[in-house]
Amino acid sequence: MHSQRAAHDVTDPGPAGSGAAPLPFDVIIAGCGPTGAMLAAELRLHDVRVLVLEKETEPASFVRIVGLHIRSLELMAMRGLLERVLERGRRRPAAGFFAAINKPAPKDLDSAHAYLVGIPQPVIVRLLEDHAIQLGAQVRHGSEVTGLDQDDEGVTVELADGERLRTRYLVGCDGGRSTVRKLLGVGFPGEPSRNETLMGEMQAGAPPNEIAARVAEIQETEKRFWLRPFGEGTYSVVVPAAGVSDRTEAPTLDDFKQRLRAVAGTDFGVHSPRWMSRFGDATRLAEHYRIGRVLLAGDAAHIHPPTGGQGLNLGIQDAFNLGWKLAAQVRGWAPETLLDTYEAERHPVAADVLDNTRAQMELHSPDPGARALRRLLTELMDFDDVNRHLIEKITAIGIRYDFGEGPDLLGRRLRDLDLEQGRLYDLLHRGRGLLLDRTERLTAGGWSDRVDHVADPAAALDVPCVLLRPDGHVAWIGDDQQALNDHLSRWFGTPTA
Repeated sequence: MHSQRAAHDVTDPGPAGSGAAPLPFDVIIAGCGPTGAMLAAELRLHDVRVLVLEKETEPASFVRIVGLHIRSLELMAMRGLLERVLERGRRRPAAGFFAAINKPAPKDLDSAHAYLVGIPQPVIVRLLEDHAIQLGAQVRHGSEVTGLDQDDEGVTVELADGERLRTRYLVGCDGGRSTVRKLLGVGFPGEPSRNETLMGEMQAGAPPNEIAARVAEIQETEKRFWLRPFGEGTYSVVVPAAGVSDRTEAPTLDDFKQRLRAVAGTDFGVHSPRWMSRFGDATRLAEHYRIGRVLLAGDAAHIHPPTGGQGLNLGIQDAFNLGWKLAAQVRGWAPETLLDTYEAERHPVAADVLDNTRAQMELHSPDPGARALRRLLTELMDFDDVNRHLIEKITAIGIRYDFGEGPDLLGRRLRDLDLEQGRLYDLLHRGRGLLLDRTERLTAGGWSDRVDHVADPAAALDVPCVLLRPDGHVAWIGDDQQALNDHLSRWFGTPTA
């Protein structure tokens, strides 16, 4: 039996000009993790009728701490969620991410939110789910997608209990073992796990000073090992597993004790685990993010080792990129190729994340060659440009989408700015485009139902005007109205008469 949570019933006549009766849903999302919940909220900002199907009936029983990187924190600020995140998480310096090489954060990172927030994964999932529900999304728990069939008008989704639902689009946000991806027949090439690591949180009976000394000694050669104190005798424990096993089976406390004794010569008296899991270093990327009316996002589209803490962030950023584009398609104003830009932009980003996690895993190896390479990179990171480049890569503030020739800012996200009207990101809460105009001569014209116009001659910009997409990326730079109109058409479709 499934449970359903919804803020209120949503009615929608469908896109303007559509003569056919609307389907029950515009978009069904399989999976209510961070990616699925974020996507649902983004769609609801544009009155898209959304149903989220989550096969699990209850939240995960373990409480794993995850990190929200700079770019994800910026996205939270753009939708008015940052304060809720900060209330539930803990700020940490934006440093030490790349292969856990301990270097300080570069000075003056290009963000008003240049820090990491550690937050329990169930907390961020529930926060984003509640946000989606408050905006009008429907969420069903205990509903598992087992089949799909698409045609020219929509997608039929079959559930494990035999129920069949119709929707205009389906998005698989259902994790690395995605049923939607498998049903689509989309290839998932890459490498299987070669190494496996045990991870958990538990009490340790050994004296803290003895634990710290032994951990420091082992980490000289084994980078996939640590016991990090949380306080009151609780530790985060990470230790290499003996081999690669079935990851669907959680490890036991005895597994941890055996591996700790094998690696450290002692099990540190670990007991009373809060949660225990295992992860591998499988690295795979979906060949396509879209087949017709079915799309993939988050771990359904890419998996990689957790080194650098990029996985959850990558999925949330997928949702931010896709949400407004899919909404535009549903609402009927999307330019012809807009939805295609989702894969064109996000597939290369995921490929880069997979490459940097591959590199980081090599740098964790205890082999002499890898240790020598790690020492060399540690020296190179003393150069500010190297350290900055790697931090911007991990935190995703270095991403630049290919929007054609233009200034370096074109295609990049714009940092949060102080404006006469308030903070820039506060003006993006509705998920619309924004024209930030220092000339006070330009206008959004027939696109004003999709794009807000903010005239501020004192804005701290080195350019006269920028057009921001709903995800905060700079789509145009200039001061000519006709050129602006061309780019408004490119991203926001035909103007309203």
